[in-house]
Amino acid sequence: MNTLLLLGAVILIACILGAKFSARAGIPTLFIFIALGMIFGSDGLLKIEFSDYQLSEKICSIALIFIMFYGGFGTKWSAAKPVAAKSILLSTLGVIITACLTGLFCHLALGTSLMEGMLIGSVLGSTDAASVFSILRSHRLNLKYGTASMLEIESGSNDPCAYMLTVLFLSAMDGSVSAGNILYAVFAQIVYGGAAGFLIALIAKKILKKFKFGSEGLDSVFLVAVGLAAYAIPSLLGGNGYLSAYIAGIILGNADIPNKKSLVNFFDAFNNMMQMLIFFLLGLLVFPSQLPGVLLPALLIALFLTFVARPAAVFLILTPFRAPLRQQLLVSWAGLRGAASIVFAIVAAISPAYGDEKIFQIVFCVVLLSLLMQGTLLPLAAKKLKMIDARENVLKTFNDYSEETSIQFIRLEMDQSHPWTNRPIREIEPLPGTLIAAVIRGGKALIPNGGTVMREGDTVIIAAKEYLDRDGIELTEWKIEPGNPCIGQKLRDIDLKRDALIILILRGDTDIIPDGESTVAEGDTLVLYSRSD
Repeated sequence: MNTLLLLGAVILIACILGAKFSARAGIPTLFIFIALGMIFGSDGLLKIEFSDYQLSEKICSIALIFIMFYGGFGTKWSAAKPVAAKSILLSTLGVIITACLTGLFCHLALGTSLMEGMLIGSVLGSTDAASVFSILRSHRLNLKYGTASMLEIESGSNDPCAYMLTVLFLSAMDGSVSAGNILYAVFAQIVYGGAAGFLIALIAKKILKKFKFGSEGLDSVFLVAVGLAAYAIPSLLGGNGYLSAYIAGIILGNADIPNKKSLVNFFDAFNNMMQMLIFFLLGLLVFPSQLPGVLLPALLIALFLTFVARPAAVFLILTPFRAPLRQQLLVSWAGLRGAASIVFAIVAAISPAYGDEKIFQIVFCVVLLSLLMQGTLLPLAAKKLKMIDARENVLKTFNDYSEETSIQFIRLEMDQSHPWTNRPIREIEPLPGTLIAAVIRGGKALIPNGGTVMREGDTVIIAAKEYLDRDGIELTEWKIEPGNPCIGQKLRDIDLKRDALIILILRGDTDIIPDGESTVAEGDTLVLYSRSD
């Protein structure tokens, strides 16, 4: 047990260090996670034996639920709305066109049966949200014409369509499907999935607004349960659970709910954990020694997807919208394949209707090539096509964006000796760049104006621009123990090291903002500011 825990800690640290390396090297982070899984796997350095497709499918499907949920939760609808129609067409019709063209290529060029080719095309039909988000975020890559938001919505919402096509072709290969069954299955997948996600999100929103959670963090746990329910309920009815989870996420992520910032931060970290888990596990599952046998067909499929199928789908959909040529070229190049395709390949590999593990190896190889080729060159492609918008920050298209000029609130206590006591605000000259935002009097907040008079016992809240660049600043605590020679001395008489300043005295339950006349007492904790160099 202890060995497994230690191994888990080593894997997580390796993934974190790998993510740091990938950011510097310009390689997609998710490629590093997969590579680490292969290194740890049965053909790698640590020889960890793992080949359980059934278990992998369950774990990866659960992780994919939260990746889908966060794909919606983290997307800012106000930024995405202008390009929503294009994105939805790309995530539905675009997936169908890509899957069908790829399926025909596999059948005609690689000699697969038509149904097997269509199954491979369906599995590879969607682009990967995690890959696209990772590249846009890490490179701060904002794109012209709302392209970043278009890619976010498309890649976040096209997995349900690819999953639906995969299930339909597996049913067709099983011989248990008719035209009526196909129509009902499509209806159930879309209607039940969409309706369930919408209703579950509305109920969850009301609970978050009305219900008082007893402990901090329980609202995050509640949203985890909501994500699971959003997938499970429509799935039990024959609906598309991934579609439901995505819709629930996008509604809740754009709703006015309490504690929103901490919820987004929680799911940001949780989503990173799920990405590490799913990509590392998939890397662990593959046998690298088997990949050379499928490298040629995988390479041909990857090239056809990149240069024929994806561009054809993009141009057919975006040309009627009169989208600029360079935008269409970049959207075509940004069609990265990822974890969802590999998970759907596992679904096909363990299905009684198909049951061939070779599809997993082919799709795995295609995803590696896509991440390495398209993902690595996406920033360069955006630059060469002159699609980078330097005036905007791509993080504004996500719900976890916070303005770099955020506000910091400072509290001042008015006592009898304070120079502001018994003076109206209009006669007070605060520091430039600050504003008296509120006055707390008798437990109630007052919105002040120029005639508001400060009184003894008031708490004054001052707003100022927060300092975010903390490089070069070091804060240290100095505990004044019995016998310290500074006890009883005034701060102005204490010989501090150069470029140091005492900015706070912690005395019992009291915080004291000091000046030169403040006297040090035994048991005080002095907070010092100094330059870290």
